[in-house]
Amino acid sequence: MPKEAEDQAKKELKRLERMPEASPEYGMIRAYLDWLIELPWSKLDPDNIDIAEARRILDEDHYGLPKVKRRILEYLAVRKVNPILCFVGPPGVGKTSLGQSIARATGRKFVRLSLGGVHDEAEIRGHRRTYIGALPGNIIQSIRKAGTRNPVMMLDEVDKLGVGFHGDPSSALLEVLDPEQNGTFRDNYLGVAFDLSRVMFIPTANVLDTILGPVRDRMEIIEIPGYTEDEKLEIAKRYLLKRQLDATGLKPEQCEITEDAVRTIIRDYTREAGVRNLERLIGAVCRHVAMRVAEGSVERMRIDSAALAPILGPRRFENEVAMRTSVPGVATGLAWTPTGGNILFIEATRVPGRGKLILTGQLGDVMKESAQAALTLVKARAPGLGIDLGLFEKSDVHIHVPAGAIPKDGPSAGVAMFAALVSLLTGRTARSDTAMTGEISLRGLVLPIGGVKEKVLAATRAGIATVLLPARNQKDLEDVPEAARK
Repeated sequence: MPKEAEDQAKKELKRLERMPEASPEYGMIRAYLDWLIELPWSKLDPDNIDIAEARRILDEDHYGLPKVKRRILEYLAVRKVNPILCFVGPPGVGKTSLGQSIARATGRKFVRLSLGGVHDEAEIRGHRRTYIGALPGNIIQSIRKAGTRNPVMMLDEVDKLGVGFHGDPSSALLEVLDPEQNGTFRDNYLGVAFDLSRVMFIPTANVLDTILGPVRDRMEIIEIPGYTEDEKLEIAKRYLLKRQLDATGLKPEQCEITEDAVRTIIRDYTREAGVRNLERLIGAVCRHVAMRVAEGSVERMRIDSAALAPILGPRRFENEVAMRTSVPGVATGLAWTPTGGNILFIEATRVPGRGKLILTGQLGDVMKESAQAALTLVKARAPGLGIDLGLFEKSDVHIHVPAGAIPKDGPSAGVAMFAALVSLLTGRTARSDTAMTGEISLRGLVLPIGGVKEKVLAATRAGIATVLLPARNQKDLEDVPEAARK
């Protein structure tokens, strides 16, 4: 115990000796002393890191993710610097399990702290002891639970911290994550400094936009955008199927799910960046087999793609790109969402009117401005495109983005809106196997956008063969898996 904490404990012990046991304050001081004594002030787990063994554990627990694994191994090899690795990606891509694998590879204790919905600063920094029911903050509570001063502490959902009238927990998190400050972290309840510099903090988030700028500045961002179909197939064969067989009590010889069936589940029943729903549906198939085996009607079952419909119901997704783009006025765009990428259909039609622009589909302000810019550009380029300018004077143009219940915003649909308008006014259909993304300018430039990997993976999942990207996004192709690039 450091001298400051030891002096504080002696001071409280003297107060306790002068106080009757029946006093309410007696129990509060006893509880405070318990916290001071039981905290692992000097206990450290040994760092016996074998890089080859760490690589084996990461490969055993996770398929793919070569860049993420390489950065983790670099961090473990150079232990003198202590960066805060923040895993950012859609739900179900393995952010939390990566933290567990790091703890296993380093031989440290693992504690998980969920920050989603936390809006009280005291949950990070603790209550002052003058309050009834005061407790240390969740950081110190997790350290005590771990029983060591250098655990791997996962701060889940750091992007979902709230702000309430009790203070700003994001600002309180600054002292925890800043390597210059966390060596003397002062919890309000303890009233003495506790060294957090040896803790390996691993925050996770779905999006970066909602994280406070100074907090984001103290973290090294590692993005995990999502998996291709082939990667999901391998993950299902190596991990998910085995886990669900164990959960249902089946032996591998009792339930065989063919590779074709797993591909059908991936294509027709799930469209997600991660594998969480894929695991749920594999679990549903395993439970169906377990029920049949328990009834005694079968001893073993082989599930192929034809057997999925009676178990999982009719397929939830179909390849609607060709159907949607078979008429003029429809173009396929690409969108980024917190849960990964998605394809977006832009529909345009012309009705008798006086040259108005009608926009529907719950579009945000930025998307509305993109539509106006696209229409102006079409008018400016009309002679070169073979479009009669008189059409605009005697008709209204209506642009609609289906899935009207879902709010949509962002500039990257501009080029798809332009293509949809040109398709409508020239009477030529857009290619059904092609999707596009890019911000449009009034000079006709296609400006770069973000989320390239997520959008390309979404196009791959939807069966699209060609993706048109802004030329200035060529550098982002390195992040796209080779299977998707092909």
